[in-house]
Amino acid sequence: MVFDNLCDFINVLEKKDNLRRISTEVNVDLEMAEILRRVMYNKGPAILFENVKGFDMPVLGNAFGTMNRMKISLDTDNFEKIGSRLTDILTQKMPSGILGKVSALPRLAEMAGFAPKIVKKGPVNQIIETDSPTLSFLPALKTWPKDASRFITFGLVLTKNPETEIRNIGVYRMQIYDDKTAGMHWQIHKRGAQHFKMAQEENRKIEVAVIIGADPATIYSAVAPVPEGLDKFLFAGIMRKKGVMLTKCKTIDLEVPANAEIVLEGYVDPENMRVEGPFGDHTGYYTAPDLYPLFHLTGVMRREKPVYLTTVVGKPILEDAYIGKVIERSFLPLIQVFQPEVVDVNMPAAGWFHGLAIVAIKKRYPGQARKVMMGLWGLGQFMLTKMIVVVDNNINVHDINEVIWAVTTRTDPKRDTLILDNVPTDTLDPASHLVNLGSKLGIDATVKWKEEGFARAWQEVVKPDQETEKLVDSKWKEYGITEDSTD
Repeated sequence: MVFDNLCDFINVLEKKDNLRRISTEVNVDLEMAEILRRVMYNKGPAILFENVKGFDMPVLGNAFGTMNRMKISLDTDNFEKIGSRLTDILTQKMPSGILGKVSALPRLAEMAGFAPKIVKKGPVNQIIETDSPTLSFLPALKTWPKDASRFITFGLVLTKNPETEIRNIGVYRMQIYDDKTAGMHWQIHKRGAQHFKMAQEENRKIEVAVIIGADPATIYSAVAPVPEGLDKFLFAGIMRKKGVMLTKCKTIDLEVPANAEIVLEGYVDPENMRVEGPFGDHTGYYTAPDLYPLFHLTGVMRREKPVYLTTVVGKPILEDAYIGKVIERSFLPLIQVFQPEVVDVNMPAAGWFHGLAIVAIKKRYPGQARKVMMGLWGLGQFMLTKMIVVVDNNINVHDINEVIWAVTTRTDPKRDTLILDNVPTDTLDPASHLVNLGSKLGIDATVKWKEEGFARAWQEVVKPDQETEKLVDSKWKEYGITEDSTD
């Protein structure tokens, strides 16, 4: 089913025995995060904390912490269909070039009923605070002992491109400093930071809305690396096959989901920067303190009884890994638009999204593996991927043993590795020699051709005799070998 709000999703999770309610009093200072991490590491259920010390609203965590819950949330058993819907629109006969196609999306989406729709009000308008708004009502978590403060970790941060006015939503952590201000962790490569930089160059403030708790498709769209110029609410509508209902904010000129739980309205002033961090991040390390923009609260809209959505990050594998895996699967069709030879991709969860990508290709010419590496490093957020391993299409990229076999039997370190230096890296990468700048490694683990410098005959892969296979298959039960008789 298509969910219009977070509470409907909660109800379905509970009916499917995917949610547990905790009535024992819990503290947002470390205790709640410790509970969630233990549940996440064990692939446990979503947790609804109903008795949060010092706060009068429940907190939902681990809502998307298994592939099954991701399937429920996005109403699909095949995440690649999400990307296929987008690529089907992009590849229709429209203005030439990807930018022309993206610009034509609103018209096509309107026809299909996917475009967002403006309504006068919704549940998020039940309580409106504009005279003396405060952040103090939020049960934001402190998740690690050396975190600088409590952080909003699952806020959907909405901005408009100052030039095109196309909306973007991203998930950026926010350190709460006091009742009126919070840090805005806009990493330099992210679209929110781009909007901030554009406003900074014009020496003007940028309006920001922070959405806490929305329908699952909108939440996912905020994380997804959609093509530049595509409105994130439109992408959510394409995923849902149904437009998102939006309502106007009260103190800023932005539209937000009418069915949201909580919306924080405010602005970021280019003149206001403040030290943010440290914060225990999804690499498994604390990111060091650094200067980031300051969010100023101007208003709050919320339901009468909202649910606060949160997540905790740390050494993989936690909840964010499953969201990342859905991004991998749903954006494969779009990758194939730009790199048609790509058969499959695996970005292992232990690699925290940008650490490692394993790519299978159907090889047709010498040097193609390197061509694919270069193409992917130039494709959107793929530019932050530190290591890319390219294998032949007869290797299962999701079987790490097959991948290791291909790397160790088809790779000569001198001939088949590519190192690029002084290139963009993930801001959170703990190993790069500078923040945002480091090196990349490409490994060509495909079978090498003569033209690629392989002078000898390629050794034949061992395979069983087919007739003997059939014989053993037919007599297998006679051998008496069962799972119980093996170690």
